[in-house]
Amino acid sequence: MAILINENTRFLIQGITGKQGQRTCQEMLLAGSKVIAGVTPGKGGQEVEGVPVYNSIAEISEKIDCSVILVPPKFAKAAILEVINANIPLINIVTENIPVHDMAYCFSKAKEKNIRIIGPTSAGINSVGKSKCGPIGSGKSKVSFTPGNIGIISRSGGMSSETSLVLKQAGLGQSTVVSIGSDILMGESFKELIQDFEKDEETKGIVLFGEIGGTAEEDLAEYLKKRSTPYPKPIVAFISGTFVETYNIQNVSLGHAGAIIEGDKGTRKAKVKALKEAGVLIAEVHHEVGDMMKKVLQNEL
Repeated sequence: MAILINENTRFLIQGITGKQGQRTCQEMLLAGSKVIAGVTPGKGGQEVEGVPVYNSIAEISEKIDCSVILVPPKFAKAAILEVINANIPLINIVTENIPVHDMAYCFSKAKEKNIRIIGPTSAGINSVGKSKCGPIGSGKSKVSFTPGNIGIISRSGGMSSETSLVLKQAGLGQSTVVSIGSDILMGESFKELIQDFEKDEETKGIVLFGEIGGTAEEDLAEYLKKRSTPYPKPIVAFISGTFVETYNIQNVSLGHAGAIIEGDKGTRKAKVKALKEAGVLIAEVHHEVGDMMKKVLQNEL
């Protein structure tokens, strides 16, 4: 099993004719993903890696389960709304620097139709050994992934691969790895995705990579505390940001666009405290997550 995508998921790539689109298409096909079509306005009739390119989604007659958005930020809103209007149930947005008001509007429209969004600024989704979308697990980083039963949710694209490698070095493989992005506004986050992993029989534990800024980690903690029954699978988390808090850096932009702290909310200290109170195991150093998960699965923690 897997969450969000699997070997039967049928993908569309918007922006397929661009350099990143072409590269992503090639890597997705190599991973076994079923890339059915690509869309680039004005480029209809072309092919990329044997995948037909259309001018619009309306021209595609085949069923699509997930659209991967790789268009420039100023065109992203139109591309996302085109997917929503086509009732495609899952959207993975890789594009960075999409205006906040554009994403707010798109999230509102997607919610009306129960369409799920991963991103923006996502590196993709990798249901390891089954299929993947986006640039995650491409090039040299593919050595980080091996099929297994640990789910990963990461706010950092690069650390999605690094966290997978740490687990692999501990003898643990991954079920699905989800890079959720770290913009000011995000789609599906920790709270929603651990509910998917809870239903996935293949997944036996979950590792989270969190960051300073925003309230995604605190929102997860609140959800875990309010559950009528304890979450049935172990969760290990690493929250980055120790350097920032240790040196009390002022007026310097660090991390992603979503790394905004308001009062006590959004700090590493607040996130760690909330997660610990909710029963999440916290690794103080990133490379500890693999051994911690291994020990808890063996009832040694």
